[in-house]
Amino acid sequence: MAKKKTFSATKAVKANARERVGTPPPSRPLPTLKEKAEARPKHKETLADLLDKLRN
Repeated sequence: MAKKKTFSATKAVKANARERVGTPPPSRPLPTLKEKAEARPKHKETLADLLDKLRN
C-alpha cells in the first residue's frame, strides 16, 4: 500500500512561487580563504608606484 502524502504549506507556497517567477538561479560556492587571498594583493601600491605607472 502506498504511503498517504500529507499537505505541506511550505512545499505548496514554493511550488506556487516557482510557477509564477521561475526556478531560482543555482547557488555559487563561496571562495575559499586561499582564493580570496590570491584575488587581492597583499600590499597596497605605494604612491611612488602609482605615479610611476602614470608617467609610463
